[in-house]
Amino acid sequence: MAEPARPAPRTPSRNLGARRRRPAVLAMAVALIAAGGLGGAVLYNSSGQRIAVLVAARDIPMGQTITAEDLVVAHIAGDPVLKSLDARDGSRVVGLRATTDLRRGALVLPADLTADPAVQPGQQTVGVAAKRSQLPATRLQPGLQVLIVFTPAKSDQAGVRTPDTLPAVVAAVGKPDTDGSQVVDVAVGPADGPRLAAWVATGDFQVILAPRGGQGAAPAQPQGGAGPSAGAGPSPSAGKGSGA
Repeated sequence: MAEPARPAPRTPSRNLGARRRRPAVLAMAVALIAAGGLGGAVLYNSSGQRIAVLVAARDIPMGQTITAEDLVVAHIAGDPVLKSLDARDGSRVVGLRATTDLRRGALVLPADLTADPAVQPGQQTVGVAAKRSQLPATRLQPGLQVLIVFTPAKSDQAGVRTPDTLPAVVAAVGKPDTDGSQVVDVAVGPADGPRLAAWVATGDFQVILAPRGGQGAAPAQPQGGAGPSAGAGPSPSAGKGSGA
């Protein structure tokens, strides 16, 4: 009696082997990703130490005296390129003046501060009572350089009104009245105080902002009059007093 035919052996499909190997490959990939993330975290922690620095808690206009409420502490990754002020220097920064406009959240750098007063020794301070139309729309702050322009109502013999200009520095700003008028104290040279007071008495003057690039530069010579005494405009030294 003939033996029954045996079935031919079946070769396992390659797809089955691939399916069996796939979990191992996935596990290895997950392990590699985890190891890479851990290595990145270690590298970050070793190269980016967090330090406490001073930042502006609100907008600080140029010339304003820094108060404790103007500052807040933030923690950032240390970078030698950023010459930021340490949070421990906060008490030394209070009382200094801003040499530039600082926006809320901006790092406070030594170059942004100065210990120079708005009024220099030998200068005269004159109170300028001005109407709203005689002042710039930009809010005046101590330390800002301005030009006081005398606008006489009378003309010269040629029928031309020749304005006389006097450079000054804002020393203090009073609160606006209900009609918008305001008293602004400005510092001028010793020889210019009486002349400016005479202009203010007539009411024929205009206060305009000097170019920002002129901050700390020698003041321009007044037109049609003697030049102001030396030191008529303060020259803030960036970073002075910020050894804070």
